[in-house]
Amino acid sequence: MNIAIGCDHRGFKLKISIINILNKLNHTVIDVGCNNEDSVDYPDFASKVSQLVQSENASLGILICASGNGMAITSNKFTKIRAAVCRSIEEVKLAREHNDTNILCIGADFVPLDSIQIMIETFFNTKFEGGRHLRRINKIPKTN
Repeated sequence: MNIAIGCDHRGFKLKISIINILNKLNHTVIDVGCNNEDSVDYPDFASKVSQLVQSENASLGILICASGNGMAITSNKFTKIRAAVCRSIEEVKLAREHNDTNILCIGADFVPLDSIQIMIETFFNTKFEGGRHLRRINKIPKTN
């Protein structure tokens, strides 16, 4: 699976750990940056990942910043994107089952490193339930 990943300076270290997990799971990683801990603007990287998922050049996306919120706010401005900030395995599972989330936003300051691999695997392996959840997703206003 092609996975787009991006971060800001606060998420850089965690991004490196996640890329190692993705490689171990035999996924193709599309890393849009950032590439060090120098201060950058999170919307630049959220936009790149969102465009890759929106255009279907990536199956799913992962974004990391301090809280995950800035990344999610930016990503959710893109058509076809459903980004969710998740801090636990259960949140990841529900975001996929109920919201058909296609971008996982992680707050590097809030998620313990020992939970990351299970969160990533849950994101990839949990399927959207459809049904009443599809009806609700279809009520989300469309943008450009």
